[in-house]
Amino acid sequence: MSRKSLIAIFSALAVLAAERVFADLDGSYVLPIDDLAIQYSTRPLDDPVTRLERRIAKGEAKLEYDPDYGYLPSVLRNLKAPVASQLLVFSKTSFQAARIAPHVPRALYFNDTVAVGWVKGGDVVEIAAVDPRQGVIFYTLDQEKTARPRIVRRDECLQCHASGGTLGVPGLVVRSVYPERSGMPLFHMGGFITDHRSPINQRWGGYYVHGSLGSQTHMGNSIFADTQPPTAEERRFDAGDYLSPYSDVVALMVMEHQARMQNLITRVGFETRMALESQAAINQALKQPNEMSESTTRRINGAAEALVTYMLFGDEAEIKCPIKGASAFAREFEKVGPVDKRGRSLRQFDLAHRMFRYPCSYLIYSESFDNLPGPAQDRVYRRLWEVLSGQDQSKAFAHLSGEDRKAVLEILRETKSGLPDYWLR
Repeated sequence: MSRKSLIAIFSALAVLAAERVFADLDGSYVLPIDDLAIQYSTRPLDDPVTRLERRIAKGEAKLEYDPDYGYLPSVLRNLKAPVASQLLVFSKTSFQAARIAPHVPRALYFNDTVAVGWVKGGDVVEIAAVDPRQGVIFYTLDQEKTARPRIVRRDECLQCHASGGTLGVPGLVVRSVYPERSGMPLFHMGGFITDHRSPINQRWGGYYVHGSLGSQTHMGNSIFADTQPPTAEERRFDAGDYLSPYSDVVALMVMEHQARMQNLITRVGFETRMALESQAAINQALKQPNEMSESTTRRINGAAEALVTYMLFGDEAEIKCPIKGASAFAREFEKVGPVDKRGRSLRQFDLAHRMFRYPCSYLIYSESFDNLPGPAQDRVYRRLWEVLSGQDQSKAFAHLSGEDRKAVLEILRETKSGLPDYWLR
């Protein structure tokens, strides 16, 4: 085959790949996670669970058994997932579905890098941990008391956790469903993948929701039937069976935002690594210099744009009445910081008109963001600068006032390491 023909074939394939990013970012396309550029199943890990296992092996940490909750309290302490983050979901949307019902909801706990699931009487503690490069890794810990408890990796969880709902990468998903009296979702009625863009009235179906939302209605605390209005199910469970009596509305909102945000970071990383791998193969085959083609650049930039829009809370659903949580979650979450000299932080809540006072995702401080491949991170920083400096006044960012942009820019300048030089001039 001639060199000219090879160029035409490679160029066509690259263009198709770039166009697919735009078409399928919220679609059903699942990226090939064991692609040479990814190697999800075999590449060494550095997620919080892997780090915990290293500490255990060195005698620096220990998993202790509790007679009521098994290894759950110890897991939460070691992984620094606060009890105040507890969410209670009573829909049968877990592999331990047989043990879940409105009177025995599944408990979820989380921080920026881990999510832990516990079911009363369940066989295992479920753990999902974010690897800075590979996305979310799934584990279970057997609840039977033993001298040497083992945390086991469970890639079979990807049957549900690598789908259109997770943006086609290994990730988390928050789903709102119409549960009937047993907790089984009424699948024919549909459901919603929820994040900060979702209307309040489409959120939390199958969850208990504690806190104040004023006159705003939502799908939580209710069971449904085809021909009858929803029935309130609040407090049908025994709160004494759980580490906290609450399923805090603010924690729910944070988890929703965080799930998609992390999935976007993972997706951008995967897309960029695959694009660069393909470009390197093309350059080698054609014996041309190591440079990025226009189509490779478009593929990376397209994925990065979706990340920037979301992390600046584009299309955030309006909060029509002030929201207040029921637990200490909001207070504990805000304490994590970091803060600038004026005491401002990206973790400070608004909850009167929007979720956060300063609309830029706190996951910009995450190891996952810092581990984005160079071309993707460069593009994200450039686009953030263009928006926050006021150069980009496009419709996608019209929700950001001049004061919003200035405040976020100032906060990041003082609190975010590794910013490009042009941010600091």
